[in-house]
Amino acid sequence: MSIDIKMAWRNIWRNPRRTIITISAIAFACLLLVFMLSFQFGSYETMINSSIKIHAGHLQIQAKEYQEKQNIRMVVPNPEETGRILDNVLYVESYTYRAKAFSLVSSKNRTYGVMVIGIDPSREKMVSTIKNSIRQGSYLSMEDKNQAIVGRLLAKNLGVLPGDELTIMGQGRDGSIAATVVSVKGIYASGIDEFDRSSIQIPLTVFQDVYTMDNAVHEVVVIGDSLRNISKIKKNVQGQLKKLKENEFLTVLDWEELMPGLRQGIEMDLTMGIVFYLLLIIVVAFSILNTFLMAIFERTKEFGVLMAIGTTPGRITKLLLIESISLTMVGIIAGIFIGSLLTLFFQYHGIDLSGSSELLAQYGISGMIYPKLSLLSALSGPFAVFFITVLAALYPALKIRKLQPVEAMLHV
Repeated sequence: MSIDIKMAWRNIWRNPRRTIITISAIAFACLLLVFMLSFQFGSYETMINSSIKIHAGHLQIQAKEYQEKQNIRMVVPNPEETGRILDNVLYVESYTYRAKAFSLVSSKNRTYGVMVIGIDPSREKMVSTIKNSIRQGSYLSMEDKNQAIVGRLLAKNLGVLPGDELTIMGQGRDGSIAATVVSVKGIYASGIDEFDRSSIQIPLTVFQDVYTMDNAVHEVVVIGDSLRNISKIKKNVQGQLKKLKENEFLTVLDWEELMPGLRQGIEMDLTMGIVFYLLLIIVVAFSILNTFLMAIFERTKEFGVLMAIGTTPGRITKLLLIESISLTMVGIIAGIFIGSLLTLFFQYHGIDLSGSSELLAQYGISGMIYPKLSLLSALSGPFAVFFITVLAALYPALKIRKLQPVEAMLHV
């Protein structure tokens, strides 16, 4: 260890109270940054996974422009071939087929325009949480024919309960009238009001028969094993689809393209979070600045003596920078350590935010949030603290270069 580092370390502890307060401020800022960034990233992942498992999926294979136009004639003509491709794609956990059509749905006294969704019950339960969201009645089975499950708010608007009949009327893929009568088998509450207000689900085979779809579907919905592998799955599926005859009519959309509102909401929240964190770091930087300005003021006579016996202003500046970096590093290491332990505790046990259940329910979140510690969340905030606090310490350190030995020694 060089003499400069030893001197800097001893100088730091010449005023223990001020040093401990400064280190504590840096450590608390880093602890807060580690925990809050981990909390944000964890809440985003929970929000995304909850939303995609209600309906959208991580990926969807669709006809080109179907996402914008929602035209019943724009279909995936051979879903089984697509399914065989997905069976051989790495990181694909499950997939299902869906068909959709906007139609009028009538009870005895009321009529509403809703989205009728044809689902494969055996596959759907592996990609969607709707089965676990049934509040009255039961979920669809493979044996069901003229049965339907209805969103909670739509059931309330229509005034129906399990066992009641609904009349569905729309337009088939070939332009013919599509009409059928179904019995309400179950009522679900996904937590997303818009979805619960505007959709009913019927067996895919019934949908294909009523809407003259033949064997076609509108969406092949894919769930991956984790969010970090979605781009790999998408790239692989796009490559495999080139082997199909109708590949030029199909496209692969990921969750960001399927739910742009969710992505924009996350980006806005993250931006606001970064502004808050920067303000916190600036407050800490001013604390460091104040500490070193006071240190220079108190030690001006000492610096004058050092320069009088031949110590260069550059070496004194170097000494002060070593002091600031050492002080900052102690606080940062302590903050990262304590913040990581706190985050890991809540990552395992979760944070109950049931008091905000109405807000969280809009994204299908039950109320438990699990922070997610990562290298990014553990290091990015403390790195910003280190960078800004060292910059803040440069100003008082560079003031030493303007000191004159005689004037400094006469300083009281």
